[in-house]
This record gives sequence, structure tokens and C-alpha cells, in this order.
Amino acid sequence: MTTTTVQAPGTFSWFELATTDQDAAKRFYGALFNYEIFDSPIGPDEVYTLLKLQGRDAGALFKMSEKNYPPGTPPHWMPYLSVESADQTAEKVKAAGGKVMAEPFDVMEHGRMAVCMDPLGAAFCVWQAKQHSGVAVRGEPGAFAWCQLNAPSTGREEAKRFYGEVFGWTYRDDPMAMGDSYTTWLGQEGGTGQSQVRGGMMPIPPGVQAPAHWLIYFASDDVDESAARARLSGGQIMVPGTDIPGMGRFAVLQDPQGAFFAVVKFAKPVA
Repeated sequence: MTTTTVQAPGTFSWFELATTDQDAAKRFYGALFNYEIFDSPIGPDEVYTLLKLQGRDAGALFKMSEKNYPPGTPPHWMPYLSVESADQTAEKVKAAGGKVMAEPFDVMEHGRMAVCMDPLGAAFCVWQAKQHSGVAVRGEPGAFAWCQLNAPSTGREEAKRFYGEVFGWTYRDDPMAMGDSYTTWLGQEGGTGQSQVRGGMMPIPPGVQAPAHWLIYFASDDVDESAARARLSGGQIMVPGTDIPGMGRFAVLQDPQGAFFAVVKFAKPVA
């Protein structure tokens, strides 16, 4: 459990839901994670919803607009990575074979950002903080706990190269009980030379038809209870509560509008 005020470069710093029904999403996630809901106007008939835990920012959500999202874009959670320069990082993304879907732009006085895509097609944003550094709480129930790149088996080496070039990440591969290996992303913390965990990557299971994507995990005191509560509120359980030997227990869920996310209870802190 921790309150965060500074986000090191290369860490996941913000999490944002783009949805088709903002009011329904507020009800669903508010009930699931006991969020405090705060709406801020951002334009004509548009509001940005902050999700807070005991007054600390845990994430946000908003309604997708036709001007910013092509028809048929599914609701989704988007992770943000903290960077020192959104402009320089956007150029690194291009040089490493990724795409910049929205060139760097200022978000009022809060920060500067760009929307990017890796060579496998997984989307993420980069965030250069000004007055807003990102989430202020991690690891507590309802707060960010983990972020994982689900990638085709044949694309994982490309992902290692890309994220290494853009964010300076290294990695560690460990065998999984089900076979194959799990990649843990590592970054250098503040020039200390010590490696810190950034997130993970695993292969999309054979037979599962899904594009590469980042999956956000929220902390839970009881994974099975969280999954049951999500289903009672109109969500779906995509992967039921499953043990990770030596690590904890998780479940993958889908909200009523179709956005995927996961809940996890780790046996020890990892993020």
C-alpha cells in the first residue's frame, strides 16, 4: 500500500477508460472498487471522470467521441507511461518501428502526451507530467497493481527490442506452469543501477483470437468475490479466479460495455 507523488520515467503512471456509456461505467466501477467519483467539464456536453480512493487519484474514464474515435472502436482501458519528454519519446517510437497515432499535445496545465502503438499493434500513451504526475495510489484494492502486454508468441522478441529502445527496459524470462515463459519488464530506478519491475508480457494462448494489447490489473482483497460482484453488475468473467504459483491469484473480467481488465491479489508486492 502506497501513496505516490512522483512517477519515474518508464513506469506506468495513469489508467484511463474510454467507454460508450459514461454513466453506466461510473456505476459499475464505483460499485466494484468503491471509487469516489468526480466529474470535471472538458468541453461542450463533455466531462472527464476522475476515480479516487480516499481522495487519491486512481484513474479516470470518459465517453468516446465520434470526432476522436473511428466507428466501431471498442471500449478499452488505456495505460500511460511516464516520460521526461513526450516529443522525444514519440520520435523514439517511430524510430523503433512503432506508430504515433496522435502527435504530442498539451493537456492544459496538467501535462503533455502522445498516443502510440507498438509494432505488434498494442496501444499506449506517453505522459510528460506538469501539474499532474499520475495515479496517487498503488497496490490497494481498486488501485493499479500490474500491467501486462499480451502478445502473439512470434512477436515477443520484437516487443522486447521495441520497449528496450523506447523506454530502456530490460527483461527477465521465467517458465510458466502451463508451459512457455513469462517476461517481466525491468527498468533502472533513478540512476541507482538497481532494476525495478515495470510490468509483464505473456503469449496469447493458442486458439485465442485477440490482437496484441496491454491488460491492466487492479488490486483486490478477494479475487473471486470481485469477479462475482462484477458479474452481478452486468460484467462477464472471461478467466475465472486462477492461482499463479508463488505469486497470487487473478481473474480477467469484461465490463458491461465491453472493456477488458483484470483483478489480482499478489502474495507479495510487485509493483
